[in-house]
Amino acid sequence: MIALDEFAAAVGSHGPVTIAGLGTRGGAVHGVRTVTAPAGIDFVQPDEMIVSCGAGTPVDELVAAMAVHGQTVSLPAGGTVGGALAVGHSDVRRLGHGPVRDTLLQARYVSAAGEIVKAGGPTVKNVSGFDLCRLLVGSYGTLGFLGEVILRTRPLAKHSQWFVTDATDPYPVFAALYRPVSVLWNGTSVWSLLEGHPGDVEAQASSAGLTACDGPPALPTGSRRSLAPAELVAQTGDFIAEVGVGIVHHAQPAPPSTVGERESALSRALRVRFDPSGRLNPGHGV
Repeated sequence: MIALDEFAAAVGSHGPVTIAGLGTRGGAVHGVRTVTAPAGIDFVQPDEMIVSCGAGTPVDELVAAMAVHGQTVSLPAGGTVGGALAVGHSDVRRLGHGPVRDTLLQARYVSAAGEIVKAGGPTVKNVSGFDLCRLLVGSYGTLGFLGEVILRTRPLAKHSQWFVTDATDPYPVFAALYRPVSVLWNGTSVWSLLEGHPGDVEAQASSAGLTACDGPPALPTGSRRSLAPAELVAQTGDFIAEVGVGIVHHAQPAPPSTVGERESALSRALRVRFDPSGRLNPGHGV
């Protein structure tokens, strides 16, 4: 178990405070006292497919360490583990690997009162009642600062390859593939990530008319939108859609949404419950 006493003391219980990682998912708030979460791998249990580490551990370092055991973690590359969980955005492998929130099994975090709190447990089926771990994912640290986490791991694929083909409609390609890890579409082309036995991957790609490529295109950074499948094909402009997931990365800012306003109101209400004075990561989240 990673000691969190010093981390909790640094967070304290008074005054605004922000937490910083490697700065890849947004920096700390300027002019506010900054703390850093502990880093390092506490233990790996390959048979149980779990790993425990400090929230300040770099994701790339953790992935490299898990590769020795023939496993990996489904977190976006770059930055820290805590940063990936705090932002809560899955990468383009969500279709096959699931959302980021499903990776977190247990968390020990520091609350706005400066107390160390444990949520969840080190097994997949551990929740009865309110699932606090899922609430922490995507909260941008406004409900608590992650200190130590236990993550679900997954086996490394024997073979992983990106493919591309021309398509003005992504769904025929999507329907022709068996459990693709990712399917991306920009209005004219479809990129697919397939994993498994090399022979199976090649056979599936050949039957769907796909050509091997080096990787997916760069994602636009103007906005990240969640849309119903029927709305994906109506997209215009510079965009990349995650087919089967409903996420669209667009070059333009997102239009106003009443759903977003309702979600923001709920998020603010939760933050008041967890952090009445708004001292944790002021300016982040809602």
